[in-house]
Amino acid sequence: MGNRFKNPEARTMTCHVCGANMSTTQTNLPFKVSQATIVIVKDLPVFQCDGCGEYLLEDHVMEYVEHIFERVDATAELEVLKYAA
Repeated sequence: MGNRFKNPEARTMTCHVCGANMSTTQTNLPFKVSQATIVIVKDLPVFQCDGCGEYLLEDHVMEYVEHIFERVDATAELEVLKYAA
């Protein structure tokens, strides 16, 4: 995310798509983890654009999501897991 922070203390960013402000929020996002399996991660902390809806995940959040994927049942077609760091 580097230099996108306008003010690191306020944790605000500008959208790389439309230039609007991005705010921190929580959302539910789907991830395709294999040809047969989709995982929906609930209450995922993201930066979401106030203008176009684009979102970004911080590196540490994505690392934790990858850890969540290790718990997924490989035979499941759809699994819903809550993000809880």
